[in-house]
Amino acid sequence: MSDQRVCAVIPAAGSGTRLGLGIPKIMLEVADGVTVWHLLHRRLGPWVEHVHVVVSPAGEIPFRRLAAEEIERGAVSVSVQARPTGMGDAIFGAAAHWEGYDRILVVWGDQVNLSAATVRQVVQAGHDGLTLPLVPMPEPYVEYELDGSALVRVRMSREGDDCRPGGLSDVGVFGLGTDGLPEAWAGYLLDAAPGAATGEVNFLPFLPYLSQVRDRPVTVVPVGDPAEARGVNTPDDLDFARQAYQRCPD
Repeated sequence: MSDQRVCAVIPAAGSGTRLGLGIPKIMLEVADGVTVWHLLHRRLGPWVEHVHVVVSPAGEIPFRRLAAEEIERGAVSVSVQARPTGMGDAIFGAAAHWEGYDRILVVWGDQVNLSAATVRQVVQAGHDGLTLPLVPMPEPYVEYELDGSALVRVRMSREGDDCRPGGLSDVGVFGLGTDGLPEAWAGYLLDAAPGAATGEVNFLPFLPYLSQVRDRPVTVVPVGDPAEARGVNTPDDLDFARQAYQRCPD
């Protein structure tokens, strides 16, 4: 593990409505008794000191039951995002739980195909800036535009941006140094424009702000397998995750 103290922060307050299953995606089963949460915790556990999970009001009690053992021994903590106002609000609304660590590893709550190797590389690349695992995608849903060591722009299909074929996409994991991070978010909010389609103040455009305006160095961790970028948004995604687990349970 890195000499720095690292806390994983998992925003998991979404309801997974596109799946039509009525439960948070982090609680979806990929095999009997094995959920997205179990796989994420298994891959994060060796590399982080603590995991903090942000859930919805409806998801709090079910998730606390699911992670009861880890919560009881202090390895995991939970907070509630009262209203679904975006990932940034979920992450920074929970700052009291992570700002005492040197770095945070933000991990989307549906990244079931994330590999332990990618987690290790992000943690071991640790510094006070921004660490991004990125993978080229034939048709990226989100695309990262870099100029040398600077992150220039994040294009988001969900907000109507055109992402370029073969562009670099994230795998739902972001390493950030915590020194001055809540203040940087507050500064970003002063002029941040809501997304054109969602109306949310998104987290991803904060990353170019952090790189350029706050002068945080950016380290890219190359990822070789595009499957790592595939979260669980549709029934096909869930079937893919279940088949991948059957092929390789670890």
